[in-house]
Amino acid sequence: MKIAVFLPNWIGDTVMATPALRGLRTLAGGGQLVGVMRPYVSEVLEGLDLFDQQVLFSPKSKHSELKTGRAIAHLKSLDVDMTVNLTGSLRTAWMAWRSGARRRVGAARDLGRMLLTDVVEHSKQHMLAVSQVDRFIEIAAAAGCRDLTPQLVLATTPADEEAADAVWNRLGLPAGDNVVVFNGGSAGGSAKHWPVTHFAALAQQVVSKLGMSVLVNCGPSERDSARDIVRLAGSPHVTSLADFELPIGLSKAVIRRSRLLVTTDSGPRFFGVAFNRPVVALFGSTPPEMTATQSPLETQLALGLDCQPCMKRTCPLGHHQCMTNLTADRVMSDIERALENERRSASAA
Repeated sequence: MKIAVFLPNWIGDTVMATPALRGLRTLAGGGQLVGVMRPYVSEVLEGLDLFDQQVLFSPKSKHSELKTGRAIAHLKSLDVDMTVNLTGSLRTAWMAWRSGARRRVGAARDLGRMLLTDVVEHSKQHMLAVSQVDRFIEIAAAAGCRDLTPQLVLATTPADEEAADAVWNRLGLPAGDNVVVFNGGSAGGSAKHWPVTHFAALAQQVVSKLGMSVLVNCGPSERDSARDIVRLAGSPHVTSLADFELPIGLSKAVIRRSRLLVTTDSGPRFFGVAFNRPVVALFGSTPPEMTATQSPLETQLALGLDCQPCMKRTCPLGHHQCMTNLTADRVMSDIERALENERRSASAA
């Protein structure tokens, strides 16, 4: 069987899709699994042996080889038997229909439903109550996958690890089990952000109470906030990636070798889960249930205010108390608890 799977556009969703992708890899058997994705999504999954071929596309790209029409032509030439749509978008449902595949499986909204042969029902209520991990698994099961498990997986490449080695050497970091990584950004809007002042106060506590170093992860648009955390913390044991090149593989590698990750509800959160690191995840505008990972090493921290979850990119009330009232002391308590639980699990193993 030759299967083409349309991958999500968000980094975190891509990692949450890995259980479904493993199932589709098995379903394809001796045939082919073709991944249809944005170029940066390919970076997230690099190092995993999932796809026989990749079809990269980016509708707004200036490069002709990444245009939607070129991707459709490529899919037609492959003569795929089935497409599996993990995005739910009209564009990818249309691309699946144009590919000529006889069977087209997925969860689609509005007009996209008419372009699929097998529609998985995902109501708005279902999307709020059921984790994205499980929703992707439901789609894979509708395609014929069996015995699916929710464990997220990722891998790093030798190049990723070399880039992380360079960071460790340049910043003079200790061994990874003495480094806590902070990740404070989110492409989902400022309502998900935890204040840099809180991150700085937490960094001071990690250094003074645990005797560990802090490395602040960031994306290209988050360099200034990462620098602010370092400046406000005022410790040589608090550093950041702000002055490095920032490929996705570097974030994967530094999180993989760290002791623990403190993060907002954003893509790198799932790197920590996939690499079996203890994760303390801070939630503001989004409900933890939507992206629950079932990882015993993840702590999901939300204040549970009356206005949560609002699902807005910016605080509609203007006070952002869901995150500003979440103190560094509260998060530090969860860090200590997560490390103690990790020690107990290691002792019992």
